[in-house]
Amino acid sequence: MTIDLHTHSRVSDGTDTPTDLVRAAAAGGLEVVALTDHDTTAGWDEAAVAAADAGIALVRGIEVSTRFRGNAVHLLVYLPDPDNVALQAELDRIVSGRGDRVPAMLARLQDLGIPATAEALADVSGDSLVTGRPHVADLLVRLGVVANRDEAFASYLSPGGPAFVDRYAADLVDMLDLARTAGGVSVLAHPWGRGSAGVLDEAAFVTLKEAGLAGVEVDHLDHDAHARRALRQIADRLDLVVTGSSDHHGAGKIGHDLGCETTAPAQLDRIVAAASALGSPTTVVGG
Repeated sequence: MTIDLHTHSRVSDGTDTPTDLVRAAAAGGLEVVALTDHDTTAGWDEAAVAAADAGIALVRGIEVSTRFRGNAVHLLVYLPDPDNVALQAELDRIVSGRGDRVPAMLARLQDLGIPATAEALADVSGDSLVTGRPHVADLLVRLGVVANRDEAFASYLSPGGPAFVDRYAADLVDMLDLARTAGGVSVLAHPWGRGSAGVLDEAAFVTLKEAGLAGVEVDHLDHDAHARRALRQIADRLDLVVTGSSDHHGAGKIGHDLGCETTAPAQLDRIVAAASALGSPTTVVGG
């Protein structure tokens, strides 16, 4: 069984609709795919219909923006109850924070002489419900300022860059508790990517497991062989679920093709069992 547990659609910062994403996953030989758009469950229903039509299993998830000890950390939450009021309220707060920062980023770019207008951004972001830095990066590509998203982040949009603006993100420990209360199973996304190894060391993993962390995304393109080996050893010692995923964004993220990294079936079984034990009403659909 071929399983990819981390992908994004146009509902957040991918370039495919949920339907097209699921169809591409099925056409590419995946048997299970998770839709994990940033801070929203809005693409789930469309993806579920597409999964049933395509004969592929769908795991419904979210990639939640959080902070831990002052640092940005992304948390994958699988199979939570989308109707949990407290969870949705926190997701709404995070999405509002994303939206609030966008005008400030555009203003900074305009101060640099770049014609980054709200109208031009809307043309790029289309029907996305979660507008953020990746869409601003796409606008910079369209304007010919940079060649791709990676260059946009490196030159303008990353912390310390001339157009970077901070935003609200949930406290990681609080989100672990909130996710668990909603029946969700939490896995740290690419924990040692982007220089985060110093923040998320083994002691931090111990603390986070005590707070409700269930797993770690080990096999990710942001992790080299050394990082994967060390993370897998930590996961083994702490009895954490180990996942692998593409972090696919369609044309928005170079090289992250669907299924380029995968999760072992036994590890998905652990996630499903944990969600069931938490009383989650959300199940894997299709297939």
